[in-house]
Amino acid sequence: MTTKTMTTKTTAYAPEPSVRLPWAKVAPDVYKAMVRLDAAARQGLDPVLLELVKIRASQLNHCAFCLDMHTKDALAAGESVERIVQLSAWEESPHFYTEKELAAIGLTEAVTVLTDGFVPDAVYERAAELFEEGELAQLIAAITVINAWNRFGVACRLVPGHYEAGQYKS
Repeated sequence: MTTKTMTTKTTAYAPEPSVRLPWAKVAPDVYKAMVRLDAAARQGLDPVLLELVKIRASQLNHCAFCLDMHTKDALAAGESVERIVQLSAWEESPHFYTEKELAAIGLTEAVTVLTDGFVPDAVYERAAELFEEGELAQLIAAITVINAWNRFGVACRLVPGHYEAGQYKS
């Protein structure tokens, strides 16, 4: 059990879970291919917008490891705490984001949550109006890649809390 001491109060936290499977070590070729795919997908995209997309997809997929990583990377890149906090309620607080960011976040939700059916035309068309065709293709690729990372993180129960901003950046 982890204990953290604040000025006069000691708080006991739940025990840290164990990693189910260190998949990157067990399947290094797959991991290396994912890293290359991730690098290719983010080319030409605004790094701040990309972190917002990664955070939102990770929220939807309940990937604590990726949330830890991407919020730290976003903060290190100069993103505000306020915009990160509001991201889970972006539809209620659109005034924190640009039109382009709102379109990217909406597209992220539509591509991530496919249980509702296909990506709605209105969501796609809004993104297509604000992103050039090549940039839109890169955005869709980046959304797809973070969803794949989330699935590895959740399935293998990767443990959040140990990542340092920029740790995996090349």
